[in-house]
Amino acid sequence: MPLMDRRRFLELCVGLLGRRVLRAGGLRADVVVAGGGVGGLAAALAACRGGLRVILTEETTWIGGQLTQQGVPPDEHPWIEQFGATRTYREFRARIREFYRRNYPLTTAALAHPSFNPGNCSVSRLCHEPRVAWLVLEEMLAPYRSNGQLTVLLRHKPVRADVDRDRVRALEVVDFERGDRRILEAPWFVDATELGDLLPLTGTEYVTGAEAQRDTGELHAKPEPQPANIQAITWCFAMDYVDGEDHTIPRPEEYDFWRDYTPQLTPPWPGKLLSFTYSHPVTLEPRTQPFDPRAQGPEGDGGLWRYRRLINVANFEAGHYQGDICLVNWPQNDYFL
Repeated sequence: MPLMDRRRFLELCVGLLGRRVLRAGGLRADVVVAGGGVGGLAAALAACRGGLRVILTEETTWIGGQLTQQGVPPDEHPWIEQFGATRTYREFRARIREFYRRNYPLTTAALAHPSFNPGNCSVSRLCHEPRVAWLVLEEMLAPYRSNGQLTVLLRHKPVRADVDRDRVRALEVVDFERGDRRILEAPWFVDATELGDLLPLTGTEYVTGAEAQRDTGELHAKPEPQPANIQAITWCFAMDYVDGEDHTIPRPEEYDFWRDYTPQLTPPWPGKLLSFTYSHPVTLEPRTQPFDPRAQGPEGDGGLWRYRRLINVANFEAGHYQGDICLVNWPQNDYFL
């Protein structure tokens, strides 16, 4: 064996020592799930119910992804109450409704409605507060966290992968709160991050955008691939309405730019982005919706106000809410730039 120079020897020792320290703070499980959104939670629950030990990482402070942090309704499937759902998803939806029945002062009619919709919204059969989804999901995970099958690492993000050819052996995650790093080892790894974080870390092959019809056989796919065809980010925000109140704020920076902004798209967007006119998703014909917070009742109009309404005062005892609560999540607040 040839002699190793002293500097190289010291570098090797430091490297091994560093690795040993990381390993000492590491964790091992049967499955590591990166990402605590809806898909990650479904994977973790399935693995736990199968008797496996699971480590779940989530880079934010809340689990639930689209249902909690991102302000997206559970789904827009108009027949979801009749078919097209797994047993676990049905359980989740039933628990949401039961949470409101147990804890909120509902009207007699709302209590008795088998498909109670807190917001009586138009886009989904179940529009509810993001925090309620978080509480219900925590409740579903609780038995497995209690018996030690499930370890949830909040504010942890994968930053490096140990890969041997096509096999991932470990993930290194950083703790945003303490700045520490630790190694997670398992026979199986699931990428459930919102943006596919593990793909570049592990060197896994992937594509972006829309694939060509010849590659997937999808009926409505384009003939050629469109790698840049990715939906814009949507900035969601909540608002309520109380008749007679005025909360107008000073004009923000770039107000004039966004007031007049028209997306440059092909086919063209039908006018200004921040208006109540948008393109029908199938026909692309211009469609204009009203915006009327004063329209009450379970099936009240309201147009875009009702679209993603989380709380409809008609479902609750008089005086519990001063007015509706609506989550603004329309095509008009997609950030095209």
